[in-house]
Amino acid sequence: MQLIRPDININFLDSRHKALSFSAFLLIAALALVMFKGLNLGIDFTGGTLLEVRFHQQVDIADIRKALEPAGYGKAAIQEFGTPTDMLIRVQNKENIESSVISTALLDALGSYFGPDQIEMRRVEYVGPQVGEELKAAGMWAVIYTLLGILVYVMMRFKLRFALGADAALLHDIIIVVGVFALLGKEFSLPVVAALLTVLGYSLNDTIVVFDRIRENLEINSKKKRPLHEVTVCNQSINQTLARTLMTSVTTLLVVFSLFFLGGEVIHDFAFALIVGIFVGTYSSVFIATPVMLSLEGKFEMSEEERKEMEARP
Repeated sequence: MQLIRPDININFLDSRHKALSFSAFLLIAALALVMFKGLNLGIDFTGGTLLEVRFHQQVDIADIRKALEPAGYGKAAIQEFGTPTDMLIRVQNKENIESSVISTALLDALGSYFGPDQIEMRRVEYVGPQVGEELKAAGMWAVIYTLLGILVYVMMRFKLRFALGADAALLHDIIIVVGVFALLGKEFSLPVVAALLTVLGYSLNDTIVVFDRIRENLEINSKKKRPLHEVTVCNQSINQTLARTLMTSVTTLLVVFSLFFLGGEVIHDFAFALIVGIFVGTYSSVFIATPVMLSLEGKFEMSEEERKEMEARP
């Protein structure tokens, strides 16, 4: 069964300038949101206290938040963990208050509202601000090292302009996903950083498939007596890989949507980052990576005269 005709010929690159302008607008908007609105950093990065409690009967998150309001923790992050009676409560530490005091205050507030015999404390964790800063730096460097590694890998496998095109698309994907988190005020935590790295791998795989077909077609085209323009060859390559790109995206989204709707609150933000990243990554493989690569044509390659001169040198 063929969902897309093998002879399909959509002129994607005819709209490359509009796509680049649209992406530039999105990037500026995302960076502005991160700079002026900021990210809703989780306690992984800001420091705080995490309390896991088990209720002897199912309760609503709204009731838990109402119970914590008298203690001053009504804005705590609360989510289901495992079963409907297990809850994770995360709060940012107040100044000069120890984590043990905060956890006791949380338990006392819950006990006063629901009854002390209805609550069982399962786990208490504390992340200090210094650890949070270290984790923030580690997450940032993980993304930077990944981009540099990808740049080297693609440059060795293809050419420098292909590598720069791939990295431009990946950087585009990361900034937009982070911008969406800033726009919606969703919590940005270590699992979200893991999702960003996953998006990098997914988007790179999509881009490499397109680049590999472009390289093959360019080699075939160079042997013709009347070679086609490079834009035409790249457009043909994108159309030839379109069915694979769409099928991969759709099947991956089916799994990620299942995680988003059925996986529970614990991996909700992780799955959301993947959903946004897959959409953006599929778009960037066509409308960012290839146009950027084309715009760098000849800028990092020696001319025929320069190559002959270098070969003639002793």
